[in-house]
Amino acid sequence: MSLRDPSVKNVVLLAICQALSMSGMIMNMTVTALAGETLAPDPAYATLPLAFQFTATMLTTMPAALYMRHVGRRLGFVTGVLIGVTGAFIGVSAIFSGNFLLFCLASMLIGSFQGFAVLYRYAAADTASDSFRPRAISLVLAGGVVAALLGPELTKASYDWFAPIMFAGSFVAIAVVQALSLVFLAFVQIPRPSAESRAESGRPLLEIARQPTFLVAVMGAMVGYGSMTFVMTATPLAMEDCGFAFHDSAMVIQWHAVGMFAPSFFTGSLINRFGVIRIMLTGVFAYLLCIAINFSGIELLQFFSALVLLGIGWNFLFIGGTTLLTESYRPAERAKVQGFGDFLVFSASTVAAFSSGYVNHNFGWQAVNLGILPLAVAVGIALIWYGSRRRAAAA
Repeated sequence: MSLRDPSVKNVVLLAICQALSMSGMIMNMTVTALAGETLAPDPAYATLPLAFQFTATMLTTMPAALYMRHVGRRLGFVTGVLIGVTGAFIGVSAIFSGNFLLFCLASMLIGSFQGFAVLYRYAAADTASDSFRPRAISLVLAGGVVAALLGPELTKASYDWFAPIMFAGSFVAIAVVQALSLVFLAFVQIPRPSAESRAESGRPLLEIARQPTFLVAVMGAMVGYGSMTFVMTATPLAMEDCGFAFHDSAMVIQWHAVGMFAPSFFTGSLINRFGVIRIMLTGVFAYLLCIAINFSGIELLQFFSALVLLGIGWNFLFIGGTTLLTESYRPAERAKVQGFGDFLVFSASTVAAFSSGYVNHNFGWQAVNLGILPLAVAVGIALIWYGSRRRAAAA
């Protein structure tokens, strides 16, 4: 690989942008509920801004993909960054003015930015060869390793910049981090779709979605992302119920994030060597191990090891599902299929985020783990069926 190769150069630049966007999102996830609690008229509404953020991400993915089809990747991502920076500064204003509704608007704009940023991985695939595409996707997501280390440190450094007005400094830092992406996006070289390709819509979306390749790809990514969100969101609550200190749960979540993104340095190579189906099945196996460890006890080592495995399982299923999805569409169909696929994936994540705390509070930690078991098994069965179908077709 050489940086003179435009596809490799794009991967490096987009990985940096991914690292910056994820660092900002980790900071946002860390402080939004706390800031919401100080602004909300009732503490019960403290997590409402986060709920709006997840919903905005879900609703933005499809429009963002279609917008990029017309204006190109670079301008599309720049638009997303500007929306995120605007949202962060509105968040600062909301905190200083004590305006909860304005803070909810800020969260929606930040969530909308994330609806653009999740497409970085597909942008890397646009100019990559068939053999390089899995590595391109996984290497962009590897930027999350930097975010897992940088995001928490930036949060600790910035939350009291304007003390006694707490958390406003974190949103200033979020705005700065996201704005840095503009520097790197200026050098991304992805050709804008031609007028002919923009005019051609390809097959109807429903016809594409009926393909086994599409169904298995999206199913794997949906269950991978939704199950990860479901368990991860409940983990700090479960650890608090078990008497662990905040720094214990923070450590577990940080290493979970490392487990999510560190495998990205080699996931693409593993897919090229062993095939996407085997790697996704390995992700399912990691989820099953995670469930088994969480059922075995509630010591710190068990929370730690289970959450690292949860991160690895997410990586293999999400990158594998993304790679497999690129096989289901033609170039003219790229935007609508990518947007629709991510809409489904982040719908699952949104439902998981909303329901996880409720299940943990009313039914307990083991119910959370039991809840993802049938989903993991169903994906495993679907992958085995699809793998045998591909082998038969190749014979």
